[in-house]
Parts: sequence; C-alpha cells; structure tokens
Amino acid sequence: MASLQSSGVIGSVPHSVSCCRRGMIRATINMPKLRTGGLSLKLPARDLVQEVLGMGVGLTAATTSHVEKKYESRANTTLPSVSNVSDPTVIAQLHAIMEAVADRVEMHKNIGEQRDNWNHLLLTSINAITLTAATMAGIAATSVGGPLVALKLSSTLMYLAATGMLVVMNKIQPSQLVEEQRNAARLFKQLHGQIQRTLSCGTPTSTDVEEAMEKVLALDKAFPLPLLGAMLDKFPETVEPAVWWPQNRQRQERQSRRTDGNGWSVELEEEMREVVGVLKRKDTEDYLRLGKIALKVNKILAISGPLLTGLAACGTAFVGSSHGPWAATLGVVAGAMASVVNTMEHGGQVGMVFEMYRGNAGFFRLMEETIESNLNERDLGRRENGELFEMKVALQLGRSLSGLKDLAASSYSSSKKGEAIEEFASKLF
Repeated sequence: MASLQSSGVIGSVPHSVSCCRRGMIRATINMPKLRTGGLSLKLPARDLVQEVLGMGVGLTAATTSHVEKKYESRANTTLPSVSNVSDPTVIAQLHAIMEAVADRVEMHKNIGEQRDNWNHLLLTSINAITLTAATMAGIAATSVGGPLVALKLSSTLMYLAATGMLVVMNKIQPSQLVEEQRNAARLFKQLHGQIQRTLSCGTPTSTDVEEAMEKVLALDKAFPLPLLGAMLDKFPETVEPAVWWPQNRQRQERQSRRTDGNGWSVELEEEMREVVGVLKRKDTEDYLRLGKIALKVNKILAISGPLLTGLAACGTAFVGSSHGPWAATLGVVAGAMASVVNTMEHGGQVGMVFEMYRGNAGFFRLMEETIESNLNERDLGRRENGELFEMKVALQLGRSLSGLKDLAASSYSSSKKGEAIEEFASKLF
C-alpha cells in the first residue's frame, strides 16, 4: 500500500501484465513521475514486486498446462507414425517388379498367339502333304504301262517329310504350349493386380518385395518360354497338378494385430476342413484321373501318326514290285489314316486338354494349401480375416456362402455315415 503525504495530491500506481503466445510473461510497472519537493513516499517495493511476480508465475503455469493438454489431445488422435510410412526404395522395387510382370504378360500373350499359329499351320501343312502323297501313290499304282517313277519317288519323299514333321510336332505339342501361355498370362495378370493393390491400399515392406520376387520366379519356372532345355515334359511318367506358387514358404496374408477372433470361429474352421476334404477326395482326384486318360490318348495318337506315315512311305517305295498291289494299298490307306490321327490329336488339341486338366488340379491344390496354412496358424491375428476368406473360397468355387455351408454339412453327414460324397466342391468346372 502506498501513502502519499502532499497538499491534495494522491498518486496511484497503475500496473499492467501481458503474456505472450509461448507462455512467456512480461510484467511492466509504470510509475508516475512525482515531484520530490515536499513529498514523503513510503512504498513496500519488495511486496509489490513479489505480488506481480506471483501473478506471472501463475499465468505461466496455467499457460504451460494448457499447452500440455493441447498436445496431449493431439497425441491421442490418429497421427501418421514413422512405421506407417513406406520406404521409397521398397515402393520403387515393387514398381519395377510390376513393370516386369506387365512385360511378361505381353510376352506370354504374344508367344501364345505365335504357337497357336504353329498348331494350325503345321496341322494344315502335314495333312496336305500326307493326302497329296497318298493321291500320288494311288495314281502311280494304277498307271498304265507300269508305275510312274516320278510319282512314286515324290510320294515316298513326301511321306518321309510328313513323318519327320509329325515327330517334331508331337514332341513339342503346340496346343499344349498355347494352353501354358494362356495360363501364364492369366496368372501374371493376377499377380500384377496383387502388387498394384499392395501399393495402393497397404504399406509395402521388404517382405512384400521378397514375396513378389518369389512368385514371379515360381511362375517363370512353371511356364517356361524356351522350347529347348527348359520345356516342360509333354509326356510325364506320372500326372501331377501344376504348381506355380512358391513352395518353400507358407503363404500368409499380413493382417493387423487383433485381439478378437479375426472373423474366425469353431464352426468356420470345421467348415473349411470339410471343404478341403471334398477338394482332395473329389475335385483334385477327378481332374488327375481325367488328366491321366488324356495323357494316354495323347501318347497313343502321338505314336500312331508318325508310325502310319512311315508305313505309308515304305508301301509307296515297293509300288511296281512283285508286292505292288499290297504296297500301294498300304501306302494309300496308311496315309489316309495318318491324316485322321493327326487331325484327332492336333485338331482336337488333346495336349491342351491334358494341360487344362493338370492346371485345374493345380488350382484346387493351391486352394487346399491356402486353407490349410490358415487353419494351421494358431495365432488368429496372423490369419486372413475369416469372413473375407470364406467369401473368397466361395467365389473361387462358384458357390454362395450358404451353398458353401451346405457343402460342408453334406460332407460331414456323409463321413458320419461312412459314405462317399457325390457332390463336387467346384461349380465352375
């Protein structure tokens, strides 16, 4: 408190306190100019300063607590963290892999068209050569005054040429090569879509790069482009499903950590187990059986074609000899039958049918391994979401969700009765 003793003059002490934005306090004491003459001033300066400083400390504490609460509220909200930001190198690598995959799609598509042209051109050319040689053999055998040497020799040479071309054509099986390129182009397109989805919807990591590389290399191995050295065996000893996915690593979809069941339940697990059982007992087994039949038919036709043209060449070589009538008959009939066999094998594309059956069996084998890998994972948070996974399985089998549940119930009841289920899991093919 200030007391001023003067003649009617009383001075007051105005003070003002201002604070800045960052919590800094500025206290200003404005003292009026007083005349010293005849003035006695008693000011408790220390008390006044302490009072002003106390107000500043209080404001500082209030401002600091307000700022802390403000940043705490921001921290509780969803902010981008360092772990959710993708590495630019990883993104660049995935883009490079995606470009290579797109290039492979075009390569397999173009080569597939080229090999389809091979199949049509070789089939037409060999049949034309064979029928022409048979016609020449018939004319040479029925010519007046003995066989014409030019026709006889031309017929023999044409049969030999047809035999050699048939051996090569039956070895490479152009229709089967075309089916391989079709499957490769489709699967590479699927892989391209998976990488694109990872880049657009997820947070790519180095694991995604490794998995994409493994899938590309597995597809390259399953569907090779070269004909020499790396070509798949067209007549294998045993029929196995086609495999185009990495085998040394379990396929797992990365999911966010969850504390609930991640869409899985005991009923869903039992349903998936029954579906796997039906796939193994019915779909995969049936397509392997059909593949074995197609392979046997293809082997018979592949051996019969060159054998018949070779016999026809031998028959035409003996036209005009003592066995002329029989030799001419053999040359004409064997040539005609060779054209029929060649048309059945390559016109009917038996090799393509075998590759289609083998590819379908591989598709079901991949489904089996995918379902089993999810069921074998004990940590539910590391599995693919159960409801989403069930929908994917139903779509791949051409069924509705209720139809998939009915299939599992039918399989369960049949196994309880000890009977074999008659229904196939797939409704697509």
